[in-house]
Amino acid sequence: MREKMGLNEPMLQQYVNYVLGVLQGDFGYSYSYNGAVMPIILSRLPSTLMITITGLVLAILVGIPIGVESAVKQNTAFDYIFMVLALVGVSVPIFWLGLMLVLTFSVNLGWLPVMGMGNIAKGAWDVVSHMILPCLCLATIPAATFARITRSSMLESINADYIKALRSRGIKESVVIWKHAFKNALPPIVTVLGIQLAGAFAGAILTETIFSWPGLGTLIVNAVNGRDYALIQGVVLFSAVVFVFVNLIVDIVYMLINPKVSYEGGVR
Repeated sequence: MREKMGLNEPMLQQYVNYVLGVLQGDFGYSYSYNGAVMPIILSRLPSTLMITITGLVLAILVGIPIGVESAVKQNTAFDYIFMVLALVGVSVPIFWLGLMLVLTFSVNLGWLPVMGMGNIAKGAWDVVSHMILPCLCLATIPAATFARITRSSMLESINADYIKALRSRGIKESVVIWKHAFKNALPPIVTVLGIQLAGAFAGAILTETIFSWPGLGTLIVNAVNGRDYALIQGVVLFSAVVFVFVNLIVDIVYMLINPKVSYEGGVR
């Protein structure tokens, strides 16, 4: 067994073999799942992406409009109420929120299923109903973060001189806010978007465990419980690569929406 696993070789040689294997897409062999690590990760990845991307889209659709409206209606009841809710949303632990959602909507009200992924053979609603609670759980913190960042960035934009000039020309307020002010407020929001997408993978570990969602989160938890070190290393390394790739895309998008940022670094 030691010879098969390469454990009888020097430590340095084991490390070199592992790195060379990773560069070729070989993350090792999982003895708890009796298969190569990479195919196991790729088989679970769509399930994780299903709830993380849906949750992030939901967070964008809720958080950004609230942030814009709070900036436009600064120091009003709307602003105070939603900023307090955003503060609560950022502060709530995701594991507690998940348990409360299960207790409220599944146990007490019986509206939604408690756990699992659903079966498309039973209809689209079976899958969607299983996605609602995990997506709400994952969307809460990003939505609150988007609302706060958008409000802060929009306040800088709408108080700028060019916005006052546009208003003095009689341009429609919605055009001034969404076409001009929001466009210039985008760079910080895009930066936070990349961070939240990477953070959603971390949040998926707790969310998938609470709702028994068969994704990368439950995979790494099972690997830890089973002491499957090859699988643990594979999931962690794969998540790190995704994190770097997402941040690379964010930097490229940031450069496209902010012409003052150059390839060489810094501001022109």
